[in-house]
Amino acid sequence: MEIENIQIDKFLPVKKGKKRLANDEEMQIDELLVNEECSQKSTQGPKPKRQRSETRKLSVPPHRYSSLKENWMKIFTPIVENMKLQIRFNMRARQVEIRVSPETPDISNLQKGADFVKAFLCGFDIDDALALLRLEDLFIETFEIKDVKTLRGDHMSRAIGRLAGKGGRTKFTIENVTKTRIVLADSKIHILGSYQNIQLARRAICNLILGSPPNKVYGNLRSVASRLSERM
Repeated sequence: MEIENIQIDKFLPVKKGKKRLANDEEMQIDELLVNEECSQKSTQGPKPKRQRSETRKLSVPPHRYSSLKENWMKIFTPIVENMKLQIRFNMRARQVEIRVSPETPDISNLQKGADFVKAFLCGFDIDDALALLRLEDLFIETFEIKDVKTLRGDHMSRAIGRLAGKGGRTKFTIENVTKTRIVLADSKIHILGSYQNIQLARRAICNLILGSPPNKVYGNLRSVASRLSERM
C-alpha cells in the first residue's frame, strides 16, 4: 500500500478572523444606526399632546325654538364679540354648544356665557339675561311647586294663580320689592337675582304656595326689604 503524505494544515482549526471582522463591521453599523435614531428623537422632542377645549352644551326646550331663532343675533353678538367664545346651535342634538376659543381672555367667561344662554332658555328676557354677563353676583335658582307642597289638579292651578295674581300683579310686586326677575313656567319657578334677593323672593313665593294671603306676604316683604336697605 502506498502511504500518502499527510498535510498537517488540514487538521489545524480554521481561522475565523474574517468572520470576526464582518461581525465587528455589523456591530459598528448597528451602533451608528441606533445613535442616529436617538439623535433624531432628541432633536424632534416629545410629540405635543392635543388640548381638549372646554365646552358647555345646553338642551333647548321645544317651546323655545322660535324665540331662540328670533333672538339668535342678540345672543350670538355678546358671546362672540364681548366674551370671545364660540357658539353654535346643533340641529341634530337640539343643543346650544359654547366652546372656548384661543382668543378667550378668561376661562370663567365660558360659565358666564352658559348661564346667559340658560337664563334665556328658561324664559327670561334678553335684557335681563345680559345682566349675568355684566355683573358678578347674579344667580339663577329653579324649583318646583311640589318641592314646597304636594298639590294636584285644581289645587296646583290655584297655587299658580296665586303666584301670578290678577294680570300678573303679584309676580310684578315681588319682583319690584326683592329686585329680582321671576319666570313661572307651569309648575317650575325660575328666579334671577343676587343671593339675598333670591332668598327673599323664594320665601314670599313659598308662603303664597302654602296659602298665605297676598296682603300679608306683601307686608312681610316690605318690612324685610326696608331692613336690608337700612343695613346697606
